[in-house]
Amino acid sequence: MRNYTGNGLLVFVSVLLCAGVAEIATRIVDGLPLFSLNLPVPIATKGIDTTAAHLERLPQPAGVARELFHSEPPPLPNRTRPPQAWIELHRRIRKNAEAEHPRNTFKGWDMFKAWNAVLVGDPCKHEYFSKAPGRLFLYDPPDGKPRPNFRFLPNATSPDGLVTNAFGWRGPPVPFARSPRTVRIVFVGASTTAEIHNFPYSVPEHVGHWLNKWATGREMDVRFEVLNAGRESIGSTEIATVVRQEVAPMRPDLVVYYEGGNQFFLSTVVRNVPKGVARPDGVLAGWLRDAGHYSALARRAAALTGGSEWPKPDYEVELPTGLDEFDPDITRPDLPVNMSTILRDLDSIRHDLAEVDGEFAVASFHWLAKDGLELNAVRHKPLLEHLNTGFYPFRYRDLERFTVFENRVFAKYAEANGLPFVDVARYMPHDPDLFSDAIHNTAPGVRLRAWIVFTQLLPIIEKRLASGAWPKPVPAMDDVHPAFMTPPREITFDCKAPSVPALGGVTAGNVN
Repeated sequence: MRNYTGNGLLVFVSVLLCAGVAEIATRIVDGLPLFSLNLPVPIATKGIDTTAAHLERLPQPAGVARELFHSEPPPLPNRTRPPQAWIELHRRIRKNAEAEHPRNTFKGWDMFKAWNAVLVGDPCKHEYFSKAPGRLFLYDPPDGKPRPNFRFLPNATSPDGLVTNAFGWRGPPVPFARSPRTVRIVFVGASTTAEIHNFPYSVPEHVGHWLNKWATGREMDVRFEVLNAGRESIGSTEIATVVRQEVAPMRPDLVVYYEGGNQFFLSTVVRNVPKGVARPDGVLAGWLRDAGHYSALARRAAALTGGSEWPKPDYEVELPTGLDEFDPDITRPDLPVNMSTILRDLDSIRHDLAEVDGEFAVASFHWLAKDGLELNAVRHKPLLEHLNTGFYPFRYRDLERFTVFENRVFAKYAEANGLPFVDVARYMPHDPDLFSDAIHNTAPGVRLRAWIVFTQLLPIIEKRLASGAWPKPVPAMDDVHPAFMTPPREITFDCKAPSVPALGGVTAGNVN
């Protein structure tokens, strides 16, 4: 009995030692820390740059060298070090979030926004804001309505890397009043326009830089201001409000709409959506993917299990009666994936811009979703989880089908109203190394998408410049933007204290 026990223990220790040596060797080969319990995110989710191969396949505008693609915008002159108090508060919020379920905690990036005071009301009575760390920045909406939900803080550099100008828009400073010989272009949308906060540049910053380099190379007496009024987690109705309150007063020459994810609900065409939780294809595959957070060996093994679509329950897609999916009537009030609502909001934007002699362009929206898509189970783990859990129980084939439908409606709307159509989805590759989830790009992916937008806007711009329509005469404008005359204010509150009235119409447990 002793020999069996001793031999078993010897085998166990030998296997353990061999596994330990193999783990260390794998970490060295993969460039991972040797003794860390939690391994860093796989490098591909941070953005492997595969843009060079794709760039060669894209249409090339006449007179534009591909070398321009590699030219980077200058450093932002308004980037500063965040206040130390902000840095410490951001760390504390993140630490608290790690200790609790992510869905039940206030997000660190939401601390450095000016929230709509009407939306917030009494923060202690709000499911989300009551979890804030006893303070919030607020702004008073000019129309007294709860949309848009928030603005970014103006003239600030937040701890997560976002840099804003005087309007709280991402990017460099810009005056409110138009300058002579200037073309002003504004991008509107949600998170795929605002982009991940710590990315060095967004699409508008790339496009603006390339346009000015192009103009300088041609010795043109014109300057381009390309601005970013996007902000995450908003839909078309909020975007229309942003245009009305913030963008239209800027007297833009052109506004570009890029959004198609936040209202994309396949529940609009599927009755009795199956309930449940998505699981990887097999117990071993799921265990290895989870263990990949801690073990380099598990990551290697998980990669061998494949990244196929996870099993999904059956469901039935039911289109509205009489709808032609391939030639939809865009006047219908029941278009799938909320396109009827979106088109009404696009009409509102178009009307508001027409009143200030501004043009409107609509872009198609690019998704990674594609039937038969295969991913690396480790390197593309965020993509797998977003496609299979974030859009559960819908299959890749139906995600692809209705993203194509969505863009078909965008294209038909642009044609019907004589608007420029920027077809991002036609040229943006389905390359998972350029995506951090199903709709958001990595930093290299953002640059490639910006190039696609730049090359499609350029013929439109050349035509306007040649006709003399741009640049326009400088309009009469005030020195200060009317929507930003009053700066955001900070409130502090204690939801455990007795309720008392607060300044600015906000009440909370105890507000200062």
